[in-house]
Amino acid sequence: MRKINIAIVGVGNCASALLQGIEKYKRETENQIGLMHQDLGGYKPEDINVVAAFDIDQRKVGKPLKEAIFAKPNCTTVFFEDLPDYPVTVEMGQVLDGVSDHLTDYDEERRFIVADRKPCDIVKVLKESGAHLLINYLPVGSEKAARYYAEACLEANVGFINAMPVFIASDENWAKRFKEKNIPIIGDDVKSQVGATIVHRTLTKLFENRGVILDHTYQLNFGGNTDFLNMLNHGRLKSKKKSKTQSVQSELAIPMACEDIHIGPSDYVPFLKDNKICYIWMEGRGFGNIPIKLELKLSVEDAPNSGGVMIDAIRCMKLALDRKIGGILTSISAYTMKSPPIQYTDTEAKKMVEDFIAGRRER
Repeated sequence: MRKINIAIVGVGNCASALLQGIEKYKRETENQIGLMHQDLGGYKPEDINVVAAFDIDQRKVGKPLKEAIFAKPNCTTVFFEDLPDYPVTVEMGQVLDGVSDHLTDYDEERRFIVADRKPCDIVKVLKESGAHLLINYLPVGSEKAARYYAEACLEANVGFINAMPVFIASDENWAKRFKEKNIPIIGDDVKSQVGATIVHRTLTKLFENRGVILDHTYQLNFGGNTDFLNMLNHGRLKSKKKSKTQSVQSELAIPMACEDIHIGPSDYVPFLKDNKICYIWMEGRGFGNIPIKLELKLSVEDAPNSGGVMIDAIRCMKLALDRKIGGILTSISAYTMKSPPIQYTDTEAKKMVEDFIAGRRER
């Protein structure tokens, strides 16, 4: 098998956790805890090879990738420090709407500091690096920037994994363009292995399957990473709230009224760093119309929680490239993303992914 050459835009906590994980599983072959697939269609985590990276922060741009992924404001847990000297220097990306104005009110240790550099030619770097695909790890609310990088992938002829809540894979026009160029796309908005959304979806489906009417539910999240600081600007949250809400609503035969469901980030607590805490409340009625109430607290390290699904998304995209399959990758999008073009239950999506890996056609 050939290497899977990836490019990353946004060298933040998620990129740090992903690269640490790749190296950990490469070296510790007897310890594969946390992988959903150790071997996926012949590809293993160690086959993933980073060839290009883009960011806008002055502490990362122009720096070796090995150094940049541990630079501030990154704050995720370092679980594998012995990283190789990647032959990759972080390039200056396009800022556009990637940085919220309110961040200037906070300490430099916790926010972005835009580098005083001219953006590189993204398409040229993608082509010359030999990247097979680009992972979009931009901050929530970066609508224009996300579309800019999607456009760059179309021009450079590389696959696109949209890990953030901007609707690209689930937009008919974008989907059509990727299909016409036979370039695969996975999206939108990465779903953690065991995170707030998938737990909330599972509980919602449990209520539905057991004949319990769900009357009211909320999901509140808070944490101390840059993403939560960024989301204090509620103007950047429209797509995020929609993505998380529709993911939970999709488990119900009849969606709840808007006033009965609330899902969204609630606050920024700096000392939590990359730890994310989620509270889920569900109130319904079961047999005899008797009330049922459920309350759950989930605490996770945010960035590593998405690394396991991203490793699978990367390898599924490479299988699609090997097989010359373009357009939306329905199965892996449904399995790894909150807002895929078509929502399936997590059980259905898992079966579809196994079928895809085995070479059976997408639905």
